[in-house]
Amino acid sequence: MKEGNKSRTGPRKAAADAAEPVSELTTNRLSVYLRCLNALDAAGVRTVSSQGLAEQFHLNAAQIRKDLAYFGEFGVRGVGYYVKELRRHLRQILGVDGRVAIAIVGAGNLGLALADYPGFREEGFEIAALFDTMREKIGRRSRAGVLIHDVREFRRLVRRTGIRIAVIAVPAQAAQSVVNTVVAAGVKAVLNFSPGTFQVPPDVKLKSVDLTVSLESLSFFLAQGDLDG
Repeated sequence: MKEGNKSRTGPRKAAADAAEPVSELTTNRLSVYLRCLNALDAAGVRTVSSQGLAEQFHLNAAQIRKDLAYFGEFGVRGVGYYVKELRRHLRQILGVDGRVAIAIVGAGNLGLALADYPGFREEGFEIAALFDTMREKIGRRSRAGVLIHDVREFRRLVRRTGIRIAVIAVPAQAAQSVVNTVVAAGVKAVLNFSPGTFQVPPDVKLKSVDLTVSLESLSFFLAQGDLDG
């Protein structure tokens, strides 16, 4: 789609309707575009071109147009993109135009920090519950007021609160068992902070965040600089 088109259509609601599945790199870029549009909207900007968006946020204009064209026609000749409208479309495409309930399994330091992070709610993600196995933690609340439940109640709480995403923040030796519990409860999307590789069925999406890998990458950058010096 080129911005010169007069017509505008809504986004394709599901990637399955398209000829090819949407890559994770594409969805990651859509999230970046949404962050940029949030900033523009907060600044009172009404319209923006792909070139203007690219220049302001150090993006690629051609890539922006290609990514957006995959989901529909959003640009207007002589105008570019209406910021509020494109922002609304991207939220719909990414599935965050309504409440997305999240469970965090593991009420340790990381789990509690994630539960209390205010940015999730601002973007449509609601931390519905925390879970743990330690009796002394069950029944307590995080600083933001999220109640800690016994992990044995996970399936019941999923049904009651409509939890759609589970965040795993437990020690590595317990992670696969927790993943199994989450999958058995019908949750299809898992964000894992535990080190290691875990097995899930083909219809479940598991995304792992390994902070050590990121730190090692940064350490490599520093080490190469030291060698060059």
